[in-house]
Amino acid sequence: MTDLHNRFRTLDSVQAPDLWREIEGRALAVEPRPARSLSWTLVVAMLLLTLAVAGAVLVGSGILKLPAVVDASASPSATADASADPSADASGTPVEPVPASWTATGSMSMDRADHTATLLLDGTLLVVGSVFLAGPPGCCAASPATELYDPDTGTWTATGNMIEGRLGHMATRLADGRVLVTGGGGDGVSPGLSAELYDPVTGTWTATGSMIEPFGIATLLLDGTVLLAGSGDGNSAQLYDPGSGTWSVTGNMIEARGWRTATLLLDGRVLVTDGGGSGSAELYHPATGTWTVTGSMIEARSWQSATLLPDGTVLVAGGMGSTGSGGDEVVFLMDSAELYDPDTGTWTATGSMIEARHDHRATVLVDGRVLVTGGPGVDSNEVYDPSSGTWTATASMIVARGNHTATLLSDGTVLVTGGYINTGSGGTTASAELYDPGSGT
Repeated sequence: MTDLHNRFRTLDSVQAPDLWREIEGRALAVEPRPARSLSWTLVVAMLLLTLAVAGAVLVGSGILKLPAVVDASASPSATADASADPSADASGTPVEPVPASWTATGSMSMDRADHTATLLLDGTLLVVGSVFLAGPPGCCAASPATELYDPDTGTWTATGNMIEGRLGHMATRLADGRVLVTGGGGDGVSPGLSAELYDPVTGTWTATGSMIEPFGIATLLLDGTVLLAGSGDGNSAQLYDPGSGTWSVTGNMIEARGWRTATLLLDGRVLVTDGGGSGSAELYHPATGTWTVTGSMIEARSWQSATLLPDGTVLVAGGMGSTGSGGDEVVFLMDSAELYDPDTGTWTATGSMIEARHDHRATVLVDGRVLVTGGPGVDSNEVYDPSSGTWTATASMIVARGNHTATLLSDGTVLVTGGYINTGSGGTTASAELYDPGSGT
């Protein structure tokens, strides 16, 4: 026993000296006991020592892993698993954000501007109408040809022709997936009061009820009807019922407006902004068919963009402003932007764009930011961040264009089609390109 005791003591002096000194100290401090009691004390001591030594060997070899002791004062980032960090891969290595970029995709079958692009329920994109030069400068014609873009293949295919050639028209996807096309005209093109429907199932167009008055900005209301605001003389409005295919008169706007915007709010009302150069705005109430005045914009503007943000506010950006009147009137591009709060009916200034622009397009991205693209002769683009109220430059388009279309596709990319490719009214393009937001700006 003494020999075994000495061997364990030798082993313990290397592997567990603190434990052995504690046992030895306790043994010396107690009263002498009968030999039998002392033997059991030594057996227990040796058993504890054996377990301590075995544990030390297992931990040292890595077979047994003890839980890490976390300092409560340490920052969460210091103790978190690196794989939980979106800027690092599984090994904790930092990952560079993927920059935004533009890539060319299949071109349309013809040059288009003053056209519309409508995302269908199956994820394809319907492009309708166009303006193209026909004869002397300033003389245009409109085509009835329409086509579909397939995001999976990046190609276009022809679909049924419209009954009328149109430009500057409205295209609205109805709740059942059909597309209502109304109005359009200018540059010698006038389809009058006609309206027509596209059926994605058959790829064909059929006439529907004629409008009461021409033109108007189209908005799909929450009940499935379509509001045309600013028809005829600029202040009348009418409603389309998809169930019956007929139009009915609704309340007139308070002010006649030209290049206005109409935005469906989250509560079902419709905000119409300026267009007449006064900076005024008004609201349409579907429940009563009436209009009420709301707060005026901080700056009067035309050819601006108006975008509903995820929080229910409306971002108005850019456009054209003017000073003076008559022969002294000076027209200028605007870079300012402002936000409308439907709860208070008021406007507040937000960050100005990096570049003044008009006839641009604004598209809400999947993450809630807003991509603003182009303008006549402009290839630059920028992104608005609602959380900070600031704008950041992003990748430039391959082709500078204005009066184009910009549509958010199902995969989160933005498809831009056609448009005018110089600062004048001529020079249109059939090209199309895709914006990938990446994981950066």
